[in-house]
Order: sequence, then C-alpha cells, then structure tokens
Amino acid sequence: MMVTLHAEVEGQRVDQFLSEVLPQLSRSAAQRLLEEGRAFSHGKVLKKNYRLQAGEEVVLTIPDPEPPAHLLPQAIPLDVRYEDEDVIVVNKPVGMVVHPAPGHPDGTLVNALLYHCGESLSGINGSLRPGIVHRIDRDTSGLIIAAKNDAAHVSLAEQLKDHSLHRIYEAVVAGGLREDRGAIELPIARHPTERKKMAVNHWEGRWALTHWEVLQRFAGYTHVQCRLATGRTHQIRVHFSAIGHPVLGDPVYGGIRKGFPGLNGQCLHAQALHFRHPRSGKRVEVVCPLPEYFSAVLTKCASFR
Repeated sequence: MMVTLHAEVEGQRVDQFLSEVLPQLSRSAAQRLLEEGRAFSHGKVLKKNYRLQAGEEVVLTIPDPEPPAHLLPQAIPLDVRYEDEDVIVVNKPVGMVVHPAPGHPDGTLVNALLYHCGESLSGINGSLRPGIVHRIDRDTSGLIIAAKNDAAHVSLAEQLKDHSLHRIYEAVVAGGLREDRGAIELPIARHPTERKKMAVNHWEGRWALTHWEVLQRFAGYTHVQCRLATGRTHQIRVHFSAIGHPVLGDPVYGGIRKGFPGLNGQCLHAQALHFRHPRSGKRVEVVCPLPEYFSAVLTKCASFR
C-alpha cells in the first residue's frame, strides 16, 4: 500500500513525522520502513534522521503483511461489545496482553481475534498485530477496537490522528482533587533511565492532553472520568502521577495497593469508545459496564471514614 503525506512542521525528523501522522505505526516501525528504503521525497530515499521542510511531500510504501503463520488462533473467550464486517470492539479483561511480545508469545487478544475473526483482520500493522489500531495496557481493562480490513484500519487511524475517535476512561486516583473538572497538559516521553516507563519531559516529550471530571469523592481517593485528547503510552497513568494523584494500584507510577485485596494492577477502565463508522460514516458509541474489580474498589473506598 502506498500513501502520500505532507509535512507540516519545519525541521521535524521524518521517523517522528510518520509515527505521528500514521498512528498505526510506532516510532520503531516507522524507522524500520525507512531503513528498508520505503520512504521517498523528490525521488530520493529518506533516512530516518532526515529533517523535513514544511509542506514537503513524502511518499511511503507500506508492505503487504506477512502471513501470520507463527501466530496461532486460540479459542479464548471474548466479550464482544460491537461487531460488523469492518470492525470489532472487545471488552478486554485485566491481565490480557494485546499482542504477542517477549514473555507473552500467546494467550493474547490477537490470538483470540484470529480464532474469532479468521483471516478477516487488517494487515497494516504487520503480522504480529493484525487488526490492532490502538492498544491498552495489560492491566487496564476495557474497550479496544480492531479493524477487519485495511480500509477500516486507515479510517480509524485517521480518526485517532484528528481526535474524532473518542476514548473515555474511568479511574480511581489517590487523594482529593481540588476542582470538579480540569485538564492535564504535560508532554510525555520515554523515561531517560527506565526504558519501560514513560515520564513527563518538557524538552523532548510529545504534547499530551487529558481532560478529567470527578464522578465521586471518597476519603483519600477520587473516582474520575478521563477523556483522551491524545494517545501517548501510559498517558493517564503518567499524567495523574505527575500531579501527585497516581492511579490506585499502579505498580509503575506510584499508586498504592495496600488495603485493596484482589486489585491486580491499576484501577483504570476504558469505559467507552465513540467513532465514525469507516463504511457508513455514522457515529457509533460503544459502552461497557465497570468490571467487578472496579466496583469492588468503589465499595471499599465508600467504606473509608
């Protein structure tokens, strides 16, 4: 598949540009395509550190996916909340990894989707992530959308880019937030020394914005709803940790778990997805209820005096 893109920011690195305008590509995936000589401008192959001129046209060739022969379809139960010939929306449980990775070769959402959907999954994101448009963390529960064909994938990726695909989360955070609603606008980048973590970085970070609203207040904790304006890795977790209110149970960003038996990981749930259907253009809104672990946390919080 060939796509033509136009640069907007003068002096931006081409690998960064590609990963931002094509959300289905990670920075490392964009760099691999560049190293393979698949990006051109003015007839010349671009290197990953090439800096663009504003308005410059970039032609990128995305290779056809390799058959995922090494990925086994697995009959893992799925909580399907919406499905048609183009997209599927699944309520992912806590503990399920989205796609195979070192240490998690199977038992993933991708393995389950391959069994459920057969070969009808988009190949844009490569053989390891067929159909996957966006991700949520292993220990975050809730809604995730997958594309069943490349046209749907491109449409959903564009909606992620222009923020018309709305992702709404609920979380329990430590402490009491002073206001009833607000926004956290802090740039996020990879942690300088702990590479599996993200961090607020005012010099090298990418712009990130999280809108939040208080749903319930408890003694020492707050139940909030979050709307993502951007989709940086660990965004909600990093943002609330940065303002001194880490997500309850978050083992990476300082959220305490003591006093909440049965809480495995952060108390964070992707509760709703709103998107424009890739084929019909109609607005689709998918909502799922809070899982049992989250409801149990709220009950426990309400018992504190």
